[in-house]
Amino acid sequence: MQNEKTIGTTRIVTLRGDITEQDTDAIVNAANSSLMGGGGVDGAIHREREPELLASAYRNSLAVAQSKNIRTIAFPSISTGAYGYPVEKAAMIALTTVADFVKKNPFEEVRFVLFSESDFKTYSDVLSRLS
Repeated sequence: MQNEKTIGTTRIVTLRGDITEQDTDAIVNAANSSLMGGGGVDGAIHREREPELLASAYRNSLAVAQSKNIRTIAFPSISTGAYGYPVEKAAMIALTTVADFVKKNPFEEVRFVLFSESDFKTYSDVLSRLS
């Protein structure tokens, strides 16, 4: 199950699945270096609750990927799991930030891989509203 929209030449996809099973050039991990939640970007967003930190996480991940000539990348729903950042807000920030970035810096594909049906539906709804 997936939805997609093309922004410029970049395909943005929402799909339900396991991010570790993606065949993209890269996947983004929102945890700290020990793979435990509570640190890194995830912990900072939880502590601060600032949308700009979340947008910055996406922009920085895309910039690093671009510098490595990565053409396809998969993101989870950063900070919406254990920390409970509101999924609707996270989806809006993630998708608009990525859409803005790829207008000037195209990728082949950016995926949002959502584990739960409700997260998939939310991200897909937000994706369908992007212009």
